[in-house]
Amino acid sequence: MTELTTQIADFAHYLTVEQGLAKNSVTSYVQELHGFADYLTTQNVTSLTQVDRLQVMAYLETLTKSGKSRNSVIHAVSALRKAYRYLVQTHQMAESPMANIAAPKHAEHLPAVLTVAEVDRLLAAPDTANKYGIRDRAILEVMYATGLRVSELVHLKLGDLHLEMGLIQTLGKGDKERIVPIGDVASDWIQHYLTESRPLLLKQRTSPYLFLNAHGGGLSRQSIWQKIKRYVALADITKDVTPHTLRHSFATHLLENGADLRVVQELLGHADITTTQIYTHISKKRLVAVYDQAHPRA
Repeated sequence: MTELTTQIADFAHYLTVEQGLAKNSVTSYVQELHGFADYLTTQNVTSLTQVDRLQVMAYLETLTKSGKSRNSVIHAVSALRKAYRYLVQTHQMAESPMANIAAPKHAEHLPAVLTVAEVDRLLAAPDTANKYGIRDRAILEVMYATGLRVSELVHLKLGDLHLEMGLIQTLGKGDKERIVPIGDVASDWIQHYLTESRPLLLKQRTSPYLFLNAHGGGLSRQSIWQKIKRYVALADITKDVTPHTLRHSFATHLLENGADLRVVQELLGHADITTTQIYTHISKKRLVAVYDQAHPRA
């Protein structure tokens, strides 16, 4: 094991044990550092502690020239800043080479949002005459009714359902639990799926997960993505739709119908309200579009 590899492993242990970061976050930081370590190896640098500001700047320039997005470079800066803060705190370095390096600003990116009519077409796309269509209709209904992330959806368990109270519980980012209301329509489709479809998928096996694949096991995020792409095509929707699009549409439609921003923040499980505020920009953008289309002197 090289010194670079050892340093990254020690940093990962620190993030997990000392900082209590979620597994996905630790993995993300470690991947960034391994990319940096690969670059340092080409420069004959064998330790993170040998790096200076100019070498970091050269690495970030390499990322940009290789076609990495602005957000990817921002994430790399964040990972390096955190790693070098750790090395300074543990007295392995006197000062961080990241001290005077600023990350590029986030590019403003407004996610795709479906209209209510497009949502209706998408939700109606599965063929509910068979067990898979019933399951997929229930999946789409739950995603739009609750705004769950796809990772939260695939980990939903039977014990997370409190349909008699109109609620479900989920474990979000950072293992934070939240309770989310679910409407009658989505609840009815879950009940339909539990009665008509899930027993056929389960085939006398047992599984704690709500939504199952053809073999009676839990669904993957990739399979949800593939299903949505197929139903988007069937619904004749030309927008670039991902599983997250239903989450975006959920939040935007709530705000457009008068929901308070703080309530939407809570429903989405955002730690910071500035993350939720992007949906107010989407609403304003659509407001202008409707005005331009409808007003005779626009």
